[in-house]
Amino acid sequence: MKITGPGMLLRVFIGENDRWHGKPLYEALVLKAREAGLAGATVVRGVAGFGAHSRLHTAKVLRLSEDLPLVIEIVDKEERIRAFVPTCDEMIGEGLITLERVEVLKYAPGREPDAPR
Repeated sequence: MKITGPGMLLRVFIGENDRWHGKPLYEALVLKAREAGLAGATVVRGVAGFGAHSRLHTAKVLRLSEDLPLVIEIVDKEERIRAFVPTCDEMIGEGLITLERVEVLKYAPGREPDAPR
């Protein structure tokens, strides 16, 4: 699948301790995005942040077990991203979801997923 031109970026801000049916929420969201056939997803772990409750989450040495912030980014065509938003809304109890228009300059996978190298 090749994608170029106008697209949409979905960003989900959650904590690494958030869960969905017993598994990490970030993992469940990435798997749902894959099942939905979206172009791809990336999870980024933050070193510090705060959310709606203004509680600071940080990766300081003495606080390594804290609930660090995660950002999940998914880019695809607008209609595909918008169709996925209700899934995110259903799965995310507490967090932030944002959308922004983007221009995809290149998305051209070189081989099939899970194919031998």
